[in-house]
Amino acid sequence: MKISLWRCSYTVLTTFCLLGLTAASRPEGLANDIELRIGIVQRFGDDPKEELLLEPTEGDRLRLKFQKGNNQQQTLVTNKPVKLEVTMRPLTQPVVEERLVLGTYRTYETAEDSARNWRAKGIEVEITQPERWQVWAKRDVYSTPLLRRLLLESLQAAGKKKVFISTRVLQQVPQVSWVIDGKRYSRNYVEIDSDKNLIKVNEGKKPQNARLYAGRLQLQSNAYGTYTLVNEVPLETYLRGVVPYEIGTQAPKASMEAQAIIARTYALRNIHRFEADGYQLCADTHCQVYYGLKGATAVTDRAIATTRGMVLTYNDELVDALYSSTTGGITAAFSDVWNGDDRPYLQPVIDSPSNIWNLTGQSLADENNFQRFISLKKGFNESEWDLFRWRRETKLEDIAKGLQKFLKVKNSPYAKFKTIKGMKVVERSRSGRILKLAVDTDIGTFYLHKDEVRSAFAAPVSTLFYLQPLNKGKPGLWGYAFVGGGLGHGVGLSQTGAQHLAKLGWSNAKILEFYYPGTQIQVLNNTIKLTNSNSVHTTVSLK
Repeated sequence: MKISLWRCSYTVLTTFCLLGLTAASRPEGLANDIELRIGIVQRFGDDPKEELLLEPTEGDRLRLKFQKGNNQQQTLVTNKPVKLEVTMRPLTQPVVEERLVLGTYRTYETAEDSARNWRAKGIEVEITQPERWQVWAKRDVYSTPLLRRLLLESLQAAGKKKVFISTRVLQQVPQVSWVIDGKRYSRNYVEIDSDKNLIKVNEGKKPQNARLYAGRLQLQSNAYGTYTLVNEVPLETYLRGVVPYEIGTQAPKASMEAQAIIARTYALRNIHRFEADGYQLCADTHCQVYYGLKGATAVTDRAIATTRGMVLTYNDELVDALYSSTTGGITAAFSDVWNGDDRPYLQPVIDSPSNIWNLTGQSLADENNFQRFISLKKGFNESEWDLFRWRRETKLEDIAKGLQKFLKVKNSPYAKFKTIKGMKVVERSRSGRILKLAVDTDIGTFYLHKDEVRSAFAAPVSTLFYLQPLNKGKPGLWGYAFVGGGLGHGVGLSQTGAQHLAKLGWSNAKILEFYYPGTQIQVLNNTIKLTNSNSVHTTVSLK
């Protein structure tokens, strides 16, 4: 999981001839480009009022291939817009849907570590994302109510009290309707392509909100009873819809190139994320922001072309290419934020071109050192960025509401607390990230660990902060000020910091070596290994 620095707040040029968009689906020079499957609309059907509009570009037409019974296909061709609508189809008999939920998490990284631990105990699981990330007992293994309850009872007897069965009774299910030139078709699985390999997708009702995607589209069912619109797109074309939205179109050349290399690496390293749903990556900040080709520019295209096929490796293995908007002056180790083994190349690095702080002699695990560090504002790569340092004041009642909501989702018994007596940071990492925070309530003290802290409170946008109790001139505790720095998890490259280093004349290779020490840039080949969700080494296969 990462926080995107760039949001599409600028006016996008629509002069597509400058960018060569008609050839977008197969960039020149890489005949063996890797095809990805990206969930661009992940939960179509949640809301019966939802609509999607698919349109061809000017002078083009859409081909829709519907799957009919007896393995037959029906193909429709149109140069008109195609509207997708949702209707709720009543079931002849109610259906009980059950999931045995083994854990709920803020990020994929934490869910992945939990899944690895369950597998080590001999329990087959799958990682899902109905809303928050969850680990489920694998549905096709624990496929009956009896098997699910036997497993639940054995786990609860072993002290796993947060494990639970999620149950809902379905009286109706969403049915997708396709309105094409005034005619309506009801099909739940459809493949869509066009002559120019370009399709406009609009989730709203304003034409200016339409996004332009290269490649093919596919509407398919997911693990939650709804549908996902999947974009099948070559890797290098996919990056054209990532780099402009992640680091922006005004970033210096070397930082833009570094972003392209790390985004390419991230995509290939994480292609197993949505295995339970039948695709590979999502299009938001739970993966990388991917909004298609409407935001592509000549400069971002050049950065991608210049680094074509380049990935970041460590010992001939793709790195875990995590990055965030702003580190707050120091990057975090992997284990500062998530459970699991540390990566040798993801360690605390003072985010400054000069020796502004001696981390060896002044560890930020010490609270006094940490508060002195947070008071420093000059000399860092991110010093001019508005979220480099921040302060948020929140009254106790609002803190309590956020915590109660968080604990309820986690199925924690502490969700029933009424009042907060006090909060305290118990343990920090060497990079200053909160590892353990105590919350004292009317029913006892519970602890938040690592990245849970960002889920539990609305105020902090990173775990690099300290708490300052406030009384606002009145008796008793009014609330707390959260005083800290950075935006996001802070692991790996800082998008803000990379831009500053590029302005100082650093190359893309030097920037990546700074944030990922000991790594190498390589051109993608069949000998490079990646690590999947089971920590099994596999190879990247070129088509």
